[in-house]
Amino acid sequence: MEDVYHVPVLLNECIEGLKLKEGGVYVDLTFGGGGHTKEILKHLKGGKVIVFDQDEDAYANRPDDERLIFVKHNFRYLKHFLRYLNISKVDGILADLGVSSHHFDTPERGFSFRFEGELDMRMNKQARLKASDVLNEYSEDDLFKIFKNYGEIKHCAKLVRGILNYRQGKPFVMISELLEVAEPCVPARDKNKFLAKVFQALRIEVNGEMEALKEMLMQTKDVLGEEGRLVIISYHSLEDRLVKNFMKTGDCDQTQPEKDFYGKSIVPFKAISRKPILPTAHELVVNSRSRSAKLRISEKI
Repeated sequence: MEDVYHVPVLLNECIEGLKLKEGGVYVDLTFGGGGHTKEILKHLKGGKVIVFDQDEDAYANRPDDERLIFVKHNFRYLKHFLRYLNISKVDGILADLGVSSHHFDTPERGFSFRFEGELDMRMNKQARLKASDVLNEYSEDDLFKIFKNYGEIKHCAKLVRGILNYRQGKPFVMISELLEVAEPCVPARDKNKFLAKVFQALRIEVNGEMEALKEMLMQTKDVLGEEGRLVIISYHSLEDRLVKNFMKTGDCDQTQPEKDFYGKSIVPFKAISRKPILPTAHELVVNSRSRSAKLRISEKI
């Protein structure tokens, strides 16, 4: 089932990075198709895996295993639910921050410009805000910030003007309507890359991804036990920057750690991988969606 839903990225590297103990307690913050979780379970004798995913489709994909606890919520509530489960410390935390293949390949979810469908993009189908709401209701300044900051589109003024002009006539509903506005703004020979950035920016805004990631990362300091491993795969520079800063300094927004009176760095983690671990040439062939993945591993001090 997981091979259809989502091929797990950097699977062996993640399992090695977690340094699994047979009776340990682990958290998979991004269950998705369950590929990483199922591999973790294979290495445990007893133990426990708490998985987070706010998507109903992911919940339907869970394995029947008494060692697994499924939390149908955003991973920003990590600490809250561990407290609810009477778990004070865990031995490892894994997060694969990528959108699953299932989401990209399901037209009605609206995550991909390859298919026609509604401009939805909600990870949690119970949430209010859709991509169409962003396009129809956000101010010019807010749209500009979203595409510049979350899409990293340097010259997005033409795109924003096109959105504002279009919605004066009728509201955005379908993906084809956004493409009608976006395609005239595409730089030469960069159509797919440009559209991917547009959709990325909207998805991040709809799901509050940057805020949720910051909240989750800060909580890992409190719930990881000594020598517990933090294993995170990111897919774009915005995510990777936050993860890199956090693992280096203990704060998502700091690039250098604080120092004590004697000039020694005050940090909660030590790096296990000094540089990000990238997919092998073989993995890139068998799973093209791994091409932008960066894996970082650190250990709680």
